[in-house]
Amino acid sequence: MNIAIVGAGLGGLLLARVLHVNGIDAVVYEREASRGARAQGGMLDLHAGTGQQALRTAGLIERFHTIARASGQDMRLLQPDGTLLWQEDTPDDAPLDRPEVDRADLRKLLLDALPEHTVRWGRAFESADDGRLRFADGGSSAAHDLLVGADGADSRVRRLLSDARPVHTGQNVVELGIPDVDRTHPDLAAMVGRGNYWVLGDGQSLAAQRNGDGRVRVYLGFYDTGEDWFAGSGIPFDDPAAARARLIELFTGWHPRFAALIAACDDTVLPRPITTLPVGLTWPSTPGVTLLGDAAHLMPPVGQGANMALLDGARLGLALAAHRDDIPAAVAEYEREMFERTAAAGRQSARIQELLASPDAARKMLAFFQPA
Repeated sequence: MNIAIVGAGLGGLLLARVLHVNGIDAVVYEREASRGARAQGGMLDLHAGTGQQALRTAGLIERFHTIARASGQDMRLLQPDGTLLWQEDTPDDAPLDRPEVDRADLRKLLLDALPEHTVRWGRAFESADDGRLRFADGGSSAAHDLLVGADGADSRVRRLLSDARPVHTGQNVVELGIPDVDRTHPDLAAMVGRGNYWVLGDGQSLAAQRNGDGRVRVYLGFYDTGEDWFAGSGIPFDDPAAARARLIELFTGWHPRFAALIAACDDTVLPRPITTLPVGLTWPSTPGVTLLGDAAHLMPPVGQGANMALLDGARLGLALAAHRDDIPAAVAEYEREMFERTAAAGRQSARIQELLASPDAARKMLAFFQPA
């Protein structure tokens, strides 16, 4: 088999690792120039039955345990007036059902578990035809028997299988952060705690999460807003101090401690429009090409996406190992399972997204976490 994986995200790397442990070579083509070319985002909670199961299949669960943080499972849920509705502190001996891990650390683990030169950096996929990949440099190409699109929300490989494109969900997010929070702002560090800190209002949210490098990432969410909302929001992203001031204005009426959290952030102020693919997206099984992760089933960022991408990689790798002489059979087997599994995850993610955007979101999420 000559397997080409486009995209060195978590799902694509996990697939390459599962193929490697089963004696099958693959090449990962990544548009970024190097493994350190871009920051890799915040924390992920890996679930025992999905993301962790994928790492177990890849023979990496013990290595994962060395970088996972049980304390990252801590949760605090508040209302905009500062009322604490729910606090969950993880005991030191708690099982690692949903431990947190920094995305950058997990990606490093996966990269280090692959043979050298598996990932070809600086290779931006452009198109595929006649069994060859073509890259954006205009001259280079590569042969393949199977092309796997692991190239994220704006996947170019998806265009070979479906006309579906991501659509805006009505939510826009601004990402900020406080570096070295224990030293620079110990009061805010104590407020946020060791894991996740959520404040949910009517149409807005503030989420903070403690990362393993000492940084607290802050995400300010605005619901029922259009895809052009940033242009009219009055947030000057090219002037971080003025942007923070404008964001504090947008949270007028919230408890002053939340304004203090925003004011303490550094000059990272990033717009994040939230998009998704249709829940339950499928396509006719097509010889020689398939998708995984966000390329196949982009969901709201509520905890399912990375887990599904990792499990996609594991399941596709196992199917290819079981059908070494019949790639179409392997792909068809993988897609049947993936379509059903990720449609269920997509429906659950959409339900959580609706709760977050609803009036009295904090109490509705409390009921979700603590059903009667």
